[in-house]
Amino acid sequence: MKLLFICKHNRFRSRVALAYFNKINKNKKIKAESSGILEGFLPLDKNQVRIAKEFGLNILGKPRATSMELLKKQDLVIVIANDIPRAIFSYKWYKDKIQIWKIKDVAEGSDTKGNRRIIQSVIKKVDILNKQLGNKK
Repeated sequence: MKLLFICKHNRFRSRVALAYFNKINKNKKIKAESSGILEGFLPLDKNQVRIAKEFGLNILGKPRATSMELLKKQDLVIVIANDIPRAIFSYKWYKDKIQIWKIKDVAEGSDTKGNRRIIQSVIKKVDILNKQLGNKK
């Protein structure tokens, strides 16, 4: 099974979901990736990277853009953003593979409390997904 986590820029929310899913995923037949709808032209925010580390999550790496080829390879696509138009995911061939979690972003990483809230929200959602996929922590 192939799973893709998507947010707007692939700088924080989708990276947190990927890092946490990979940390708890015991089923090595499930391969997860992350990407962003918009080209990753912005660097990662150092405060967000630091806060993710507090949760034991490594979100370092270059932001990656979503492509049609990437979407076609997936069995399940999780959109972890409230700021992406739903119409983007209306194509018949993959609309049944999409889950939308609508987790709000915060302004640049200076909002430490907001970033922690995002991480906690993503972790809760990934835990539920993990159970749905039949995995145990």
